[in-house]
Amino acid sequence: MAHILDNPIYHSLIGQDKKFNLGSDDYPFFDPEVAPFIGLKYWDLESQKGLVENTPKDRLSYLLINQEVKFIPDIQVEITNAAAQFISTRRVQEPEAKTDVKIIPLHKAHVEEMVALTSLKRPGPFSKRTIEFGNYHGIFLNGKLAAMGGERMHIGDYTEVSAICTHPDFRGLGLGGKITHFITELVYSQGRKPFLHSRADNKNAIEIYKKLGYELRIPMHFYAFRQKENNPHYKA
Repeated sequence: MAHILDNPIYHSLIGQDKKFNLGSDDYPFFDPEVAPFIGLKYWDLESQKGLVENTPKDRLSYLLINQEVKFIPDIQVEITNAAAQFISTRRVQEPEAKTDVKIIPLHKAHVEEMVALTSLKRPGPFSKRTIEFGNYHGIFLNGKLAAMGGERMHIGDYTEVSAICTHPDFRGLGLGGKITHFITELVYSQGRKPFLHSRADNKNAIEIYKKLGYELRIPMHFYAFRQKENNPHYKA
């Protein structure tokens, strides 16, 4: 039987994050200002045809799933990447940073800086309303947002740790480990289980995650795609 985290976007959209679902239970998709992800229970050919007929025609959609998807001709795949899903299996002591840091909550007033940092480091899609997933925190050094992280998908007993990134000006100070540990402990404090995603080739980040008690759960596939304008169901 498939695990609920094998198809995280679908289960997030029809479950605890349903308030962000602009579609239906059959064809759910996030408000793109929150996240560009789209979900289906099954990615067979018939389900994809229904997706084309029942979702917006002009958006770039992202998919993260534990299966290789064969897309129908009406869908144009623009990005395909190997990813990995990690789950926290043990709690560890807070790592040391090489400078004094204070982790503070981030609010709407910080969104412009958050978008700028994530656009620079690209830890995953981040838009001006992504902060609404909750519990975003950051570290400021010299008046600049030096590192940040927060929550994204909420699925069953699990909460995704997401948008972990450090500004290039502050690399090597241990800020990524510090903020990842903080958000992980915040998830545990809610009685939930932390998990996260990474590009499969992001060796530096994966090394940090493993030191913080995360273990590889399963390989994942990441896709970015849009509908072809010449498909018979496309309407601008």
